Amino acid sequence: MEAVRTVDVAVLGGGLAGNLIARQLRRQVPGLSVALFEKSTEGSFKVGESSVEIAGNYLTRRLGLTSYLYQHQLPKNGLRFFFDTPEKNAELYDMTELGSRHLLRLPSFQLDRARLETDLLRMNRDAGVEVHLGAKAHDLALSPGTEAGPGQHEFTVTEGEQQTRWRCKWLIDASGRASLVARDQELRVPTDLPISAVWGRFRGYADMDDMGPPEWRGRVQNTARFLSTNHFCYPGYWIWFIPLGQEVMSVGWVGEKAQFSDAWRKPEGFLEFLKGHKAVWDLLRGGEAELVDILSYKQLAYGTKRFFRGEDRWFLLGEAAAFTDPFYSPGSDFISIESDYIVDLIARDAAGESRADLRERSDAYDEFMQFRFAATVLLYRDLYSVLGSYELLKLKWDFDIACYYNLWAAPFFTDQHLDLKYLKSELRRKEFVLQGLENFARFFKQIEGEMHARGGYYRKNLGQYCYQLDLVDFMDDMFAPRPRRQVMRTTEAIFNGTRDRGLAILQELGVVPTREAPALPLYEFMLQEPLA
Repeated sequence: MEAVRTVDVAVLGGGLAGNLIARQLRRQVPGLSVALFEKSTEGSFKVGESSVEIAGNYLTRRLGLTSYLYQHQLPKNGLRFFFDTPEKNAELYDMTELGSRHLLRLPSFQLDRARLETDLLRMNRDAGVEVHLGAKAHDLALSPGTEAGPGQHEFTVTEGEQQTRWRCKWLIDASGRASLVARDQELRVPTDLPISAVWGRFRGYADMDDMGPPEWRGRVQNTARFLSTNHFCYPGYWIWFIPLGQEVMSVGWVGEKAQFSDAWRKPEGFLEFLKGHKAVWDLLRGGEAELVDILSYKQLAYGTKRFFRGEDRWFLLGEAAAFTDPFYSPGSDFISIESDYIVDLIARDAAGESRADLRERSDAYDEFMQFRFAATVLLYRDLYSVLGSYELLKLKWDFDIACYYNLWAAPFFTDQHLDLKYLKSELRRKEFVLQGLENFARFFKQIEGEMHARGGYYRKNLGQYCYQLDLVDFMDDMFAPRPRRQVMRTTEAIFNGTRDRGLAILQELGVVPTREAPALPLYEFMLQEPLA
């Protein structure tokens, strides 16, 4: 083994997360040396990445990738949902559809991760990042800081027959689920979200935008449904279609672990399952589409005791830290926010900020990521059963997208998430927000139970189309910091609007009397009380 080599920032993992933060470091802290270590030697099968608005903003505004993304990746036409019969035999064009009729105002993208990561590696090399491929990191020795100053971390890298000991000031673990730091520090914690997934890449699939009668294509003004993340929704699970470019489509199943079958891990089992869904099978040309490869996870979600410890100069990023669920595509959002926090902490440390101040900021950033993780889990926990009903998912979608823009996206767009005073104010209210989300989850489950009891679960799953963001009337206000009072008024309007729509469904079902319910003040939604 040769003498120890040194670098300022070591990034373990050359996938999406590692490449993105390496680029951000070179752009924002160019005085620091950066080395990236990836155990693979070439691009491998990737599930693909369907970004949403926070990640789209990060990629374009923070990383300057706008031109690249529009030239070499696919623009995303939002999320699109289709609903079926209990027999799963509806034609695609007869299914009720929830989705846009034009490309959306805020940029997001369908990413071919293998191509993107290859291109980012090239960009990072050109920007001065020392890139090591076929480089397996192991034998990690973290050196926690003391009041006298921070230590330096060491690890060994094996490249072919050669082993090199490396030393760094800051260590970022972006190595995915096999995270070295998570294992070393025993950070991984189970999450009460029993969701499984299986997915594969297909070639030779049917063109969704050339199917159905002219009026079906015309109702979305001939926009490209193909460019959406298309969800086929059923009780307890959903099936995705995500375009990856180069005539490849990612098709996946995500659902309750209790519904998962080990037979689906094999191509023949997965295809046999998909065959039971007429619209899905038609898009796969009745089985003529070629299944290129297949992967699966029996358990998707997991949490972490800690995302990062800035004063000790180690950080977890992306799936090295935690993962929730691919519904609503939050994965790249987490990478975006975490990367901002990590780079900010490193920049402050490099500029000489005190260890005490770094600890205070790092603790706040970590607490916010735990808050965001908990809030995201509440979008899914025990709610997969509502997915198969258009009425239920439309109600939940309106609520979720409005809360996303109001509570999460707008602060990111205005960089308030990096303002320590703002962040502490948000964290003082986190338990109230989480309680409100739990209350609405119970409300959705209550409506679901009444729909099943009265045979109304599927009653509007055919023949309808909708894309009104009913509760998002504040889009123009999202790009400048808003007073807290305005944010709270918007939150109150979202909560009341969702409750009113839910009560209207219960009234149609004859569960509650037909009468206008008075609006509730915001605090009443934060109590442990039923909403109906």
